[in-house]
Amino acid sequence: MSFVEDETSDSGVDSRSRLESYVFSCELSSEVPFYTFQADEDEDVEHFLELRTICLGDGAKEENNVVEVTAMNHQGKKISVPVANLNISCLPMVSLGEFELMAPVTLRLKSGSGPVTVSGLHLVATENEESEISDEEDDDDVSEEEMPSVKPAKKKQI
Repeated sequence: MSFVEDETSDSGVDSRSRLESYVFSCELSSEVPFYTFQADEDEDVEHFLELRTICLGDGAKEENNVVEVTAMNHQGKKISVPVANLNISCLPMVSLGEFELMAPVTLRLKSGSGPVTVSGLHLVATENEESEISDEEDDDDVSEEEMPSVKPAKKKQI
């Protein structure tokens, strides 16, 4: 799925960016307790991880499973925050809405043995080729276009 953003979003993607989205999923367990979402080092591309759900998988034990996210804050410092505390008998799944983080992001099973599945979207924002056109040229194009004349509708008499 891909589309062009029309307005500035929370991710900082401007109106001249193309945003592509891909399904993301990873499983955390005692065997694989963390996953790091990394992005390519491309200047014209930004990668975001939009977390949607965290849920316990088959074979989860009666224990608390705490999932922690480590990412950069607005000051560029790494911070770790627990985002889910799941238990098979009372809270087997949480919905995070559209919890969006800029890469790199590390997901860690801080306590419990899982399995815990984290799912969401991998968002890739790229600049459109059109973004190289200056705003002045855009304004000129609009004024040069001819607008079709508007004719009043004819009324039917009954």
